[in-house]
Amino acid sequence: MLTPALITTLGDYSQSQLGVILPHEHIFVDLGPIEARSYEAADAADVIDVMLPHVQAAQAAGVTALVECTPVGVGRRVEIVKAVSAAADFPVVVATGIYREPWVPEWAHAAAEAELTAWMLGELIDGIDGSDVRAAWIKLSAGDDGMTPIETKILRAAARASKETGAIIGSHTIRGRVVRDQLDILEEAGGNVERFIWIHTQAEPDFSLHLEVAQRGAWLEYDAIGSDAFTDDWFIEHIHRLLDAGYEEQLLLSHDRGWYDPSKPRGGTQLAYTYLTETFLPKLRASGVDDATIAQLTIQNPWQAFAR
Repeated sequence: MLTPALITTLGDYSQSQLGVILPHEHIFVDLGPIEARSYEAADAADVIDVMLPHVQAAQAAGVTALVECTPVGVGRRVEIVKAVSAAADFPVVVATGIYREPWVPEWAHAAAEAELTAWMLGELIDGIDGSDVRAAWIKLSAGDDGMTPIETKILRAAARASKETGAIIGSHTIRGRVVRDQLDILEEAGGNVERFIWIHTQAEPDFSLHLEVAQRGAWLEYDAIGSDAFTDDWFIEHIHRLLDAGYEEQLLLSHDRGWYDPSKPRGGTQLAYTYLTETFLPKLRASGVDDATIAQLTIQNPWQAFAR
């Protein structure tokens, strides 16, 4: 059996080469009007100029890799992400996959489920858009009102690609009841619930659904640390509740920060990738979480989730 590796823009990394990994960030994402397709005209040199200091600051703060979470539909430009990564000599993990409606491209609507699986497998095994950068994982999404037919097709295709490669699936899903449906669909398609991340878990106010999804074996991700929407005390309380319930090996922590948005002048306003390591983890430690558990949450867990 092959030794697992973390597949990045700079090649494959072993676990011994890495420490803290941020499992949900963005370097480049187009959140402007869909029809504008601003990402197509973005200049790599400008993105490097804006984003390189933020990546270097993360390195200085003890981060050894980050997961870039931009899929097809919201301006994925892997060659630009690789350029930033290479300029910093900093490994970045990128994804295959497609965002939710209305960001799903026409070709994906037209494609059969098997064709979508084949496309994902090509990016996971051979490389993205003819490059030498392979996707490490699969990113997708679902709306708040439930899975649409195209979102279901994408998830079923992802389940099969994940089963063949071991790649984890991460889904931007706000409502826990929708995650419940996603896990059912995943299992019906032959996928493994333990290779699924509920991205933005904190957005679901019903904590019992956090516990339900964890009990089924999926990963939870608290990825708004340092944001205005949730206090540090909220995260610390809920982390303790999950630790007390025995789910320390299924929890990921990140910011969901960055990023260069090509629909805005100079990429808009960026937020640093340093809050977790510099500010939040000392507070978590002071709340009674020991160093071994913090290492589990920030080093071992991201590795176990994304390496294959």
